[in-house]
Amino acid sequence: MKKNIPNFITCLNLLCGCLAIVSVFQQELVTAAYLVVLAAALDFLDGMVARLLHTYSEIGKQLDSLADMVSFGVLPGAMMTQLLRQTIEAGNSGLPSYVAYAGFIITIFSALRLAKFNIDTRQTSSFIGVPTPACTLFVISLPLILSNDDFGLSGVILNPFVLLGITLLFSYLLVAELPLFALKFKNFAWKGNQIRFIFMGLSVLLFAGLNFTAIPLNIALYVILSLFKPSTL
Repeated sequence: MKKNIPNFITCLNLLCGCLAIVSVFQQELVTAAYLVVLAAALDFLDGMVARLLHTYSEIGKQLDSLADMVSFGVLPGAMMTQLLRQTIEAGNSGLPSYVAYAGFIITIFSALRLAKFNIDTRQTSSFIGVPTPACTLFVISLPLILSNDDFGLSGVILNPFVLLGITLLFSYLLVAELPLFALKFKNFAWKGNQIRFIFMGLSVLLFAGLNFTAIPLNIALYVILSLFKPSTL
């Protein structure tokens, strides 16, 4: 029973991803975003529980990738497609409606990223390229910001060229040779986890001050800290 607890949590992640996709099809993007936040929390929790219980398994590794492909691969592509469709239909960009399907480029590169991760021995304790959950959190932050736009960002977000730029940028970052730290705590001591504690502390401060607008800033902070962190951290 104990060895199946992490797999059960992974299945809950998958369920949240499926429900989020249904919400996207029903144009309930904010609901989908909250479901993905829950999926991301479960994705973090299953690995933590597996480490605490010492219940690593090959089936757990494969199940985790399959669940991630739904929650952090298909979902962000579907959400970006829906956002593009809405902006193209509502605006005067001159873009044909089928351009909206470019959002699924994120799904394709998410699959490539997950496939590379499964066979890349360099990524046992850190990442090469932006993880799929980070990309997804950036995408789902867009409808959340639009739902409570305190900073007047609607005009920027609801621009199909901006959305296409985000799609292409993150598709590249998913498979880029960028060394990024993982939020995996082997213990909770300061030594060896400085960069993780610094990131989490700054993220909380940003979220407290900027609400959902902090999410894309936190993703940018994650990349910047990874690229420019001192070698001692």
